[in-house]
Amino acid sequence: MYRRLSGIFFLSIGLLSTGNVLSSEIISVASHRDVDRVYLGGSVIPYKEVTLSAQMPGRIEFLAGNEGDSFEMGSLLVTLSDEDIMAKRKSAVARYDQAVAALQNSQVQYNRELWSPQTENATQMPGMGMPGMFDQMFTKQMGDSMGYGDTDVQRQADLYNQGATVNQAKAGVKSALSAINEIDAKIRDTRSIAPFKGTIIKKMVEVGDTVQPGMPLISYANMDYIRIRTAVPVRLVSNLKVGDTVNAYLDADGGMMIPAKVAQIYPLANNSKHTVTVKFDLPIGTRGVPGMYAEVAIPVKNARPSTSIIIPRTSILKHMGSLPSVLVMNDQNIAELHVIRLGKKVNGGKSYTVLSGLKKGDRIVDHPPKNWKPGSPIK
Repeated sequence: MYRRLSGIFFLSIGLLSTGNVLSSEIISVASHRDVDRVYLGGSVIPYKEVTLSAQMPGRIEFLAGNEGDSFEMGSLLVTLSDEDIMAKRKSAVARYDQAVAALQNSQVQYNRELWSPQTENATQMPGMGMPGMFDQMFTKQMGDSMGYGDTDVQRQADLYNQGATVNQAKAGVKSALSAINEIDAKIRDTRSIAPFKGTIIKKMVEVGDTVQPGMPLISYANMDYIRIRTAVPVRLVSNLKVGDTVNAYLDADGGMMIPAKVAQIYPLANNSKHTVTVKFDLPIGTRGVPGMYAEVAIPVKNARPSTSIIIPRTSILKHMGSLPSVLVMNDQNIAELHVIRLGKKVNGGKSYTVLSGLKKGDRIVDHPPKNWKPGSPIK
């Protein structure tokens, strides 16, 4: 009787092995036509990853957690000591207060000149003495009429001088305020804030360490879902476009096949390797961690379909040695041990492709007896 498994017809003869739970059966090997694919190695990466570095010299005073701890966007992750910067800020605030006081004084002097000009009071003497009255009534009037000592021009000069003093005082206030803002920016640089919701994946410092500008502190990543990054040869990049789905294989879960969607194709190629970096999105919930090895099946278009031999995983003997093997029935219906070379996993890991050791039409034993020895018959 025949049964169909993943597109392959198997011939079941119903051979039972004594003492085994599963029955042994002879199946006929069939071939499977598939489009040529190139399997490229890559690495699992998080969706987003940043390395937070020190912007100021100082000592580590606070670390929010360890590797694997998750935080919301805006959470405080790392703090550096800021005693020296805070002392400079107090000095800058004092200079700002002085500049504000100078501005207020210059404005008062300008208003006094505006409402009580110095040109009118320069020659007055205290009280109601005759010299002052004589000077106001005769001397100034005669000077104006004869063309010297113009009081209007002098008053305009005094107003301009006081206005310039006010502008200088305003500039001093702005300069002092800018100094405070600069110091506040440095204070913010002593704190590393989470730029998005994520997880600490690597910690390079500990509390008490002294750091310099540019030194990495922690690696922070968004682990909501993961990606595969691989280098694709230039000749194969044209076979991909954003949104395409290809097959991927991870070391997790025994190397099972997972659909991967093309998420990003870099616009430039590597000058030395002549490859283009491509990122593939994996389904949410895929088991895997950054740094894990992965393979991606890149289709080769305009190529002849290849023929592959596929056998079920349950027909492979592994206890006979390090090399995988199967039991092949000859023309006399006697089982012979054949060493084979396996290819990729298919059908969700339930079957393997065979690169060598079998041909189409061979009859192999599925669920071979565990106690089988060379030369012993299969009942």
